[in-house]
Amino acid sequence: MARTPEGPPPPPTVQKLRLRFTKRGRLRFISHRDFARAFERALRRARVPMAYSAGFSPHPKISYVGAVPTGVASEAEYLEIGLAQRCDPEAVRRALDESLPPGIDVLECVESSGGSLPERIDTSEWEVRLPGVPADLAAAAVVAFLANAEVYVERLTKDGKRQIDARAAVISIETRGGETAAAEPCAILRLVVRQLTPAVRPDDVLSGLRLVAGLAPSAPAEATRLAQGLLDDTGRLIDPLAADRAATVDRGSAPSPV
Repeated sequence: MARTPEGPPPPPTVQKLRLRFTKRGRLRFISHRDFARAFERALRRARVPMAYSAGFSPHPKISYVGAVPTGVASEAEYLEIGLAQRCDPEAVRRALDESLPPGIDVLECVESSGGSLPERIDTSEWEVRLPGVPADLAAAAVVAFLANAEVYVERLTKDGKRQIDARAAVISIETRGGETAAAEPCAILRLVVRQLTPAVRPDDVLSGLRLVAGLAPSAPAEATRLAQGLLDDTGRLIDPLAADRAATVDRGSAPSPV
């Protein structure tokens, strides 16, 4: 006979909130699992009334959306939480922001207007800094990369080495010049990349640039995700929280505070 958990079922989800947050500075080196643990501790410290799953091991209802690789910074990470009690989204944002370590900053919290948050994201915009690389060399390498229909690079995965077409996902690359703190040249790339399966990451594009043009920075590249969203017909990204903000304005009333 199947066992059933003792006690009453957990309270239902009455509100869903969607958050945009950052991973900056040294916090870019924490893994997704470490971030998840830190975020759950922050929820408890902030006393957010979370809804929980049923079963023998209840867990808070948190849905993560496409986390950046370890070592990569981001200005646009997203997740959704389910609450057992309605709360003011801005009060939740402030409470969580104060409970998380510096570098993980909650920039926005809005009430869900329904639908799937992951389905509102199919593209990312990235900035990649290349220490020691002059802008003209980077521009020439980009021209060579974009001229190819396919650029296969090798990625080491848990299942061994895998060939990834780094060119297939890249929509555009722009270059400009900059400097490092030591006043050496530092080319800056702005990438717009579709989120395909398997995902093409900034380091895959850099491997492609090295393969087709021998481009190699003098120090590790620094990648930051600037934005995520749906790519429209004009090549612009549609903010995944825009529809939720519009619905909040239409409702015209705020829930109770935390």
